[in-house]
Formats: sequence, C-alpha cells, structure tokens
Amino acid sequence: MIEIEHGDKLGESYRQRITEVLVRGFAEDFAYFSSDPEQLTAAFEHMLLLERFVVALVDGEPAGIASVTTGDQECFAPRPREFRRHLGLLHGTISYPIVRSQFLGAPEEARKGLAEIAFVTTAPAHQGRGVGTALMRHIIALPSYDEFILREIKDSNTPALSLYRKFGFTEYQRRPVRFARRAGFSHYLSLHLTA
Repeated sequence: MIEIEHGDKLGESYRQRITEVLVRGFAEDFAYFSSDPEQLTAAFEHMLLLERFVVALVDGEPAGIASVTTGDQECFAPRPREFRRHLGLLHGTISYPIVRSQFLGAPEEARKGLAEIAFVTTAPAHQGRGVGTALMRHIIALPSYDEFILREIKDSNTPALSLYRKFGFTEYQRRPVRFARRAGFSHYLSLHLTA
C-alpha cells in the first residue's frame, strides 16, 4: 500500500532517506557535483525544506517524492559550508552558486493559487508500481490551488511526460537545448494543469 505524507510531518529522521530518493532519481542531472550517491546525499540533505516535499511511502520507507511550492517559496535552502564539507573546498565552493542558479527561483508566472511541482521522482525499486501516480493524485487534490505547473522537463523523459499528460497536463512552453546531440534531448518542456 502507498501512503502519502508531507516531509515535515515525517520529521528529521526521514531527511536522509528522502534525500537518497532525490539523489538517485536525479543522478544524471547531479553528476557534475558527484557520481557517488552517498557523497551527494551527505552534501544535499541539509538543504531540503521538508515542509515543501510530499513523500510516497511503501512499507514506511520513502519510495517517491515531489516538491510543491507557491509564490516565492523555495524547496531548498543550500549552505556553502555544507557543500565545502562534503564536496571539498574547491568543488564545494564552485558547486554552491551552481545549485543556487539551477535549482532556486520562483517561476515568472508565480502567484497565489498557482503551485509549482518539481523534483518528482520514484526510487528505482518502486518504478512502474503506481508511486508517481499516487503522488500526483495527492498533489493535484491539494486545496488552495487553481493551477499547477511543471517546468523544464526533458523531452526525452517519456515516463514522466506520460504520467503528467495522464492527469491532463498540457505543454505551455518549449525551450530548445544548446548542444542537443551531446545533451541527449532537444527541448525542455513546461506543462500546466488548471484545476
């Protein structure tokens, strides 16, 4: 059975396990910082704002996650000292501003009633078992929102795009990728759903 809970309700004892799901789900995107999942988890776990994460649990263990923010809210609060501590002085110092520029910042269309869903991922052992569907069903049923957006999904991420389209999300923006052949995909897609 899949249970859905908010990260802050699960508490600090779940922080590392939630971060492990994030790190494994976005290993390719986080490869610049480290290819070692344990090192990445140690470097990233401090920055998760647990109240912004929705967690799918299977047998009490995090199996999938997604962040939900509105207005100018962030889901991460990175600290340079933690990056230097876990990634080394030079690499940690360089990584901190990259994290800030790539993973922080409200969407231009931010407003009350609009929720941005991001960092949706399912642990490898639970993929294809309805975890992503349960997460999305819970999120789009949250009160107080009249629109949901997902920004910058790789056009090659067929499983994610299929999941979002199943819930009625449609594309509202497409941004080409420089050096598409090397990147392995050609566009970032942004999707929205009006409640």
